[in-house]
Amino acid sequence: MKVTIDGTTIAESNDTIVVEGNNYFPPSSIVDKDKIFTPSDTEYTCPWKGKCEFYNIVLPGGKEIPDGAWSYPNPKEAAKHIAGYIAFYKNKVTIA
Repeated sequence: MKVTIDGTTIAESNDTIVVEGNNYFPPSSIVDKDKIFTPSDTEYTCPWKGKCEFYNIVLPGGKEIPDGAWSYPNPKEAAKHIAGYIAFYKNKVTIA
C-alpha cells in the first residue's frame, strides 16, 4: 500500500493493518514523519480504540492537509495491535 498526495509519497508498506476499512501504516513506513506531520488540535475518543491523535500533513512547498492522518498511540486493549500505527483520510490522500 502506498499513500500519495499530488504525486508525493508519504507512506508505503506491505504490512498495514485494516481496521474499520482503514489501512493503518507502521510508523516506520512514514516518509520524514517528523517533517511532514504537525500536531492538530482536533480531539476524538473512540469508544473501543480510545483517545485519537490527529496530524496535519505538510508537504514540501508548504501545502497543508489539515487532519489528514490519525493515530492511537495508547489505545484501549481491544486496539493494542494498532498502537502507534497511522491511518489517512481517503478523501484527503490517495491510497493504492
